[in-house]
Amino acid sequence: MKLSIFVAALTLAGILVPTVAFAHGVADTDAAFIRGLHGPAIGAFIYLGAKHMVTGYDHLLFLLGVIFFLYRLKDVVLYVSLFTLGHSLTLLAGVLGGIHANPYIIDAIIGLSVVYKSFDNMGGFQRLFGFQPNTRAAVFVFGLFHGFGLATKLQDFALPQQGLVSNIVSFNIGVEVGQMMALTAVLLVLTYWRTRPGFLRHAFATNAVLMTSGFLLVGYQLSGFFLLMT
Repeated sequence: MKLSIFVAALTLAGILVPTVAFAHGVADTDAAFIRGLHGPAIGAFIYLGAKHMVTGYDHLLFLLGVIFFLYRLKDVVLYVSLFTLGHSLTLLAGVLGGIHANPYIIDAIIGLSVVYKSFDNMGGFQRLFGFQPNTRAAVFVFGLFHGFGLATKLQDFALPQQGLVSNIVSFNIGVEVGQMMALTAVLLVLTYWRTRPGFLRHAFATNAVLMTSGFLLVGYQLSGFFLLMT
């Protein structure tokens, strides 16, 4: 099997896992675990944050698009840092500041972030519109929405006020740990794939699969939103 087909298959698998977009929130086992916590639980929330990011296909698809054509480590660090800053701000503000929004709409925007980055990687803005958006600003702005998506999931639970700040900061640290683990694996695969002669030849098709995944995420979330409204 060619590596490009393998990468595409992994991408599709990420959106076809059970309880995909309609299962907004965290897994039932994690939800029960959170409800049983009282006071500060730093280790537990670090674990939950890391687990959420490692299994968060929407976040990982976007980050895959972000680093797809980044060859220098300093560029990877820059863009991932912008994303991290964005989602850390809104995660903390959403939970600690009590800022609420419809989770399905936020998750639909997260799906659009995948569409945007894959379309950008395909040269869509230059080809169709003759301009290139500010990629750094876009990654930061979409990071804000990704963080708010994390916040809406935690807002589903009546988190105890005792130890709330330390728990949310711990969750955010866990998200960064999970993000680092996932990105390391993705970078290893991408680095190897870039050494193969077929990388550039199949890059367009791979990003087309990414964009399709993003549209599917948007569709699932909007369907959930309209079903909730009926």
